[in-house]
Order: sequence, then structure tokens, then C-alpha cells
Amino acid sequence: MKILIVGSGGREHALAWSLRRENPGASLFCAPGNPGTASLATNLTAAADDLDGLVAAVTSHDIDLTVIGPEVPLALGLADRLRTSGRLVVGPDAAAARIEASKAFSKDVMAAAGIPTAASCTFTELGAALAWVDRHAEPLVVKASGLAAGKGAIVCSSRAEAAHAVRAMLGERQFGAAGEEVVIESFLVGEETSLLALTNGRDIELLPASQDHKRLLEGDAGPNTGGMGAYGPVSIATPALLARARAEVIEPCLEELARRGATFSGVLYAGLMVSDDGTPWVVEFNCRLGDPETQVVLPLVRGGLTRAFERIARGEAPSPLDVDPDAAAVTTVLAARGYPDTPEKGAVITIPDDLPAGVTVFHAGTARDAQGALRVSGGRVLNVTAVARTFAEAQALSRAAAERIEFNGKQFRRDIGWREAARR
Repeated sequence: MKILIVGSGGREHALAWSLRRENPGASLFCAPGNPGTASLATNLTAAADDLDGLVAAVTSHDIDLTVIGPEVPLALGLADRLRTSGRLVVGPDAAAARIEASKAFSKDVMAAAGIPTAASCTFTELGAALAWVDRHAEPLVVKASGLAAGKGAIVCSSRAEAAHAVRAMLGERQFGAAGEEVVIESFLVGEETSLLALTNGRDIELLPASQDHKRLLEGDAGPNTGGMGAYGPVSIATPALLARARAEVIEPCLEELARRGATFSGVLYAGLMVSDDGTPWVVEFNCRLGDPETQVVLPLVRGGLTRAFERIARGEAPSPLDVDPDAAAVTTVLAARGYPDTPEKGAVITIPDDLPAGVTVFHAGTARDAQGALRVSGGRVLNVTAVARTFAEAQALSRAAAERIEFNGKQFRRDIGWREAARR
């Protein structure tokens, strides 16, 4: 079997690690991949947004199954092009990928399907948006409608902060095309949980629930990022909650997309805010595996991922996954100095050779220089994932390994899973 993974981050390294574990004899490719995937697969030169190059690579290597990691190639229509040429692909067509590529579209889908989500309004004109903010109760959330690499949602404690965010998007164009349309919504109260559903557009297989940590600093302070760490499974994601989320969130979303002629095939991500009464309110939908959620969820899957991917790519119901019921995973993101705004690149990275069993380091923003040295090349640099029999052990292993990895300017949170630790 020949498998291509599209993307270059920690999510794609985790995908390569998981698929290699299930298929030791497969021909595995990554485009463009990173130094971590290079030990598991053949890295190709095509960038994740180079649709012509990716289609050519699929043809030249006669790829059997393509798994698309990031949202940008999905929004650009890579899955459409591959399916049109008769190739099996995991990822939605561009029409269905709008569930992430346009927050305004996503809100419209949720309203039509009766999915619980925050009340909101959408704006393209600065004056109208500022007038609405001036009348809105505090706190509130301002979101760039388009793709903003996970940094387009700004939680504002006051109307003044919200007005500043609106001006940055609609007035100063700091978010580029992604901020030409903004969604302003009420602030949801509760605890976040991420659900990932493998689906052919109708049938669903849920991966273990996880929880991301979006804020840069410990105690959930500081600016939003693409994610500073995650853990799973999450104790608040009880069977009852998962059943409600399936019935009230996942299924209605898929049905509404299909009604609009945009059947979703791939991995649907539902970012939930679980209120005190157990209601799963939707914060956002994504059209792909989450990052860094993938780095804790896939290590909990002992088998069946490849088969499930194959089946949904053929339009069939995903087959069951073999999930370890007695394991927990925690991943700690090591970020560059200056992340998320102006990350410093170029620092040399040292990863010890004797990290303990159960710890895997997934590369996210790394590159090798001409001499072969591993260097920082992005904002989120490494994901330090630990799997253990208990959450407390996994948390301690991940944190201790993160301490030992070295590069100048390293920053990370030492409290990943702090809510879970408090509960236990």
C-alpha cells in the first residue's frame, strides 16, 4: 500500500507515526513533511498548498490513499481534484470544507440545523460592527471568518477590547483576507472538549475526546495560539455527553451540509464548550484532524485507523477503532520565543536520546540546516507526547521530557491538563 500524508506539522508527524505503526511494510510519503516524518516516510518537495505538485506526486507515485492534514489545501479543493481523478482521499471537498474556511458559513449551518452555539452577528463593514459591539454585553468574542492559522479568535473581556479587535481586522486588515468578514459572538461559559469524527457524511466513528489549551500562558492566560498542549481522554466526556454531541452536534451538521449539496467526507472536528448542565455548545467546527489534539488521540488508538480511513475514502461506513481503554496521553507544545506573534527561528534544538519509554516527540516547526543540525523553523516547534496507564503519570512524563529538550528561547506550559488534575 502507498499512502501520502499532506502537511508538515506535528499532526502530520503523528499521522505518519500511527500509520507506520499499523502498516510497517507500506510505502509512506509526506508532502512536504518535516525532519520527524523523514525517519518514517519519504518526504516529497511539494508544499501543502501546491495543488498541482501534490496531484502530480499522487500520480507519479501511484498513491493508493491520500490523507490531507491541514485546512488550507482542503479549502483550496485538493480533495476535489484527487477524487475527480479517481483517487482515494481522506478529507472533504472544498464546499464542505467551508465549515471551517468560513465561520460565517459555519454559523449559518448551525442556525439552520438547530445546533447549540453562541449567539452571533456577521459583519463586513467597520462602522456597523463597532456599533454592534457598543451595544453588546461583556465579555464577547471576535473572530476572523476566514482561515487564520488558529489565531483568528479573540476573547474580549470588554467592549473596548472587542472594538480594538474589530478595528484590527476590518480597519487595519491585520488578518488579511481572513479578517475581511468578522463574526462577533457571545462568550460561552464552560469547559472545552474536542471531538473528532471519522465520517463518510452519514456514518460516524468517534476518536477519543481530548482537550486543547489555546492560551499561551499557564492558568489559561495570555493570547490565543494554535494550541499549547492537549490531553485525552477527558473525564467530562462521559458516554452520555458523547451521545448528546453525536445527536445534537455531529449528525445535524452532516445532515445540513448534505442538504446543501456539500456532503462531508473525512474528519469533522467539533470544538465544544460543555456547560454546567451538560449541554455541548459548539465553539467551532474544523474540517480536519485537530492540532495538537491528534498528537494525543492517535497514540491511544491501537489499531484500525488505516482501515477506517480507507473505508470513508470509499464512501463506506468507518470501521471500529481499537482504542486502549486503560491509557491516557498528554502532549506539551514547545514553542519558540515570541510565539504566537513573532516567533524567533534558527535556534539549535537538542533532543536527548534517552527519553523514557512512552514518550514520543513529534516535530512541528523544525528543519535541518546544511550541516544536518536540527533548528527551530516555526512558532510551535515540538510536541512532547507521553502515554501511560494514568493521566497523572502521562502528565508528569510529558512535562519532565519537555524540560529536558533544549533550544534557546523555548517556552511551554507546565500545567497541561490542569483541570483534569484538579478533578482527580
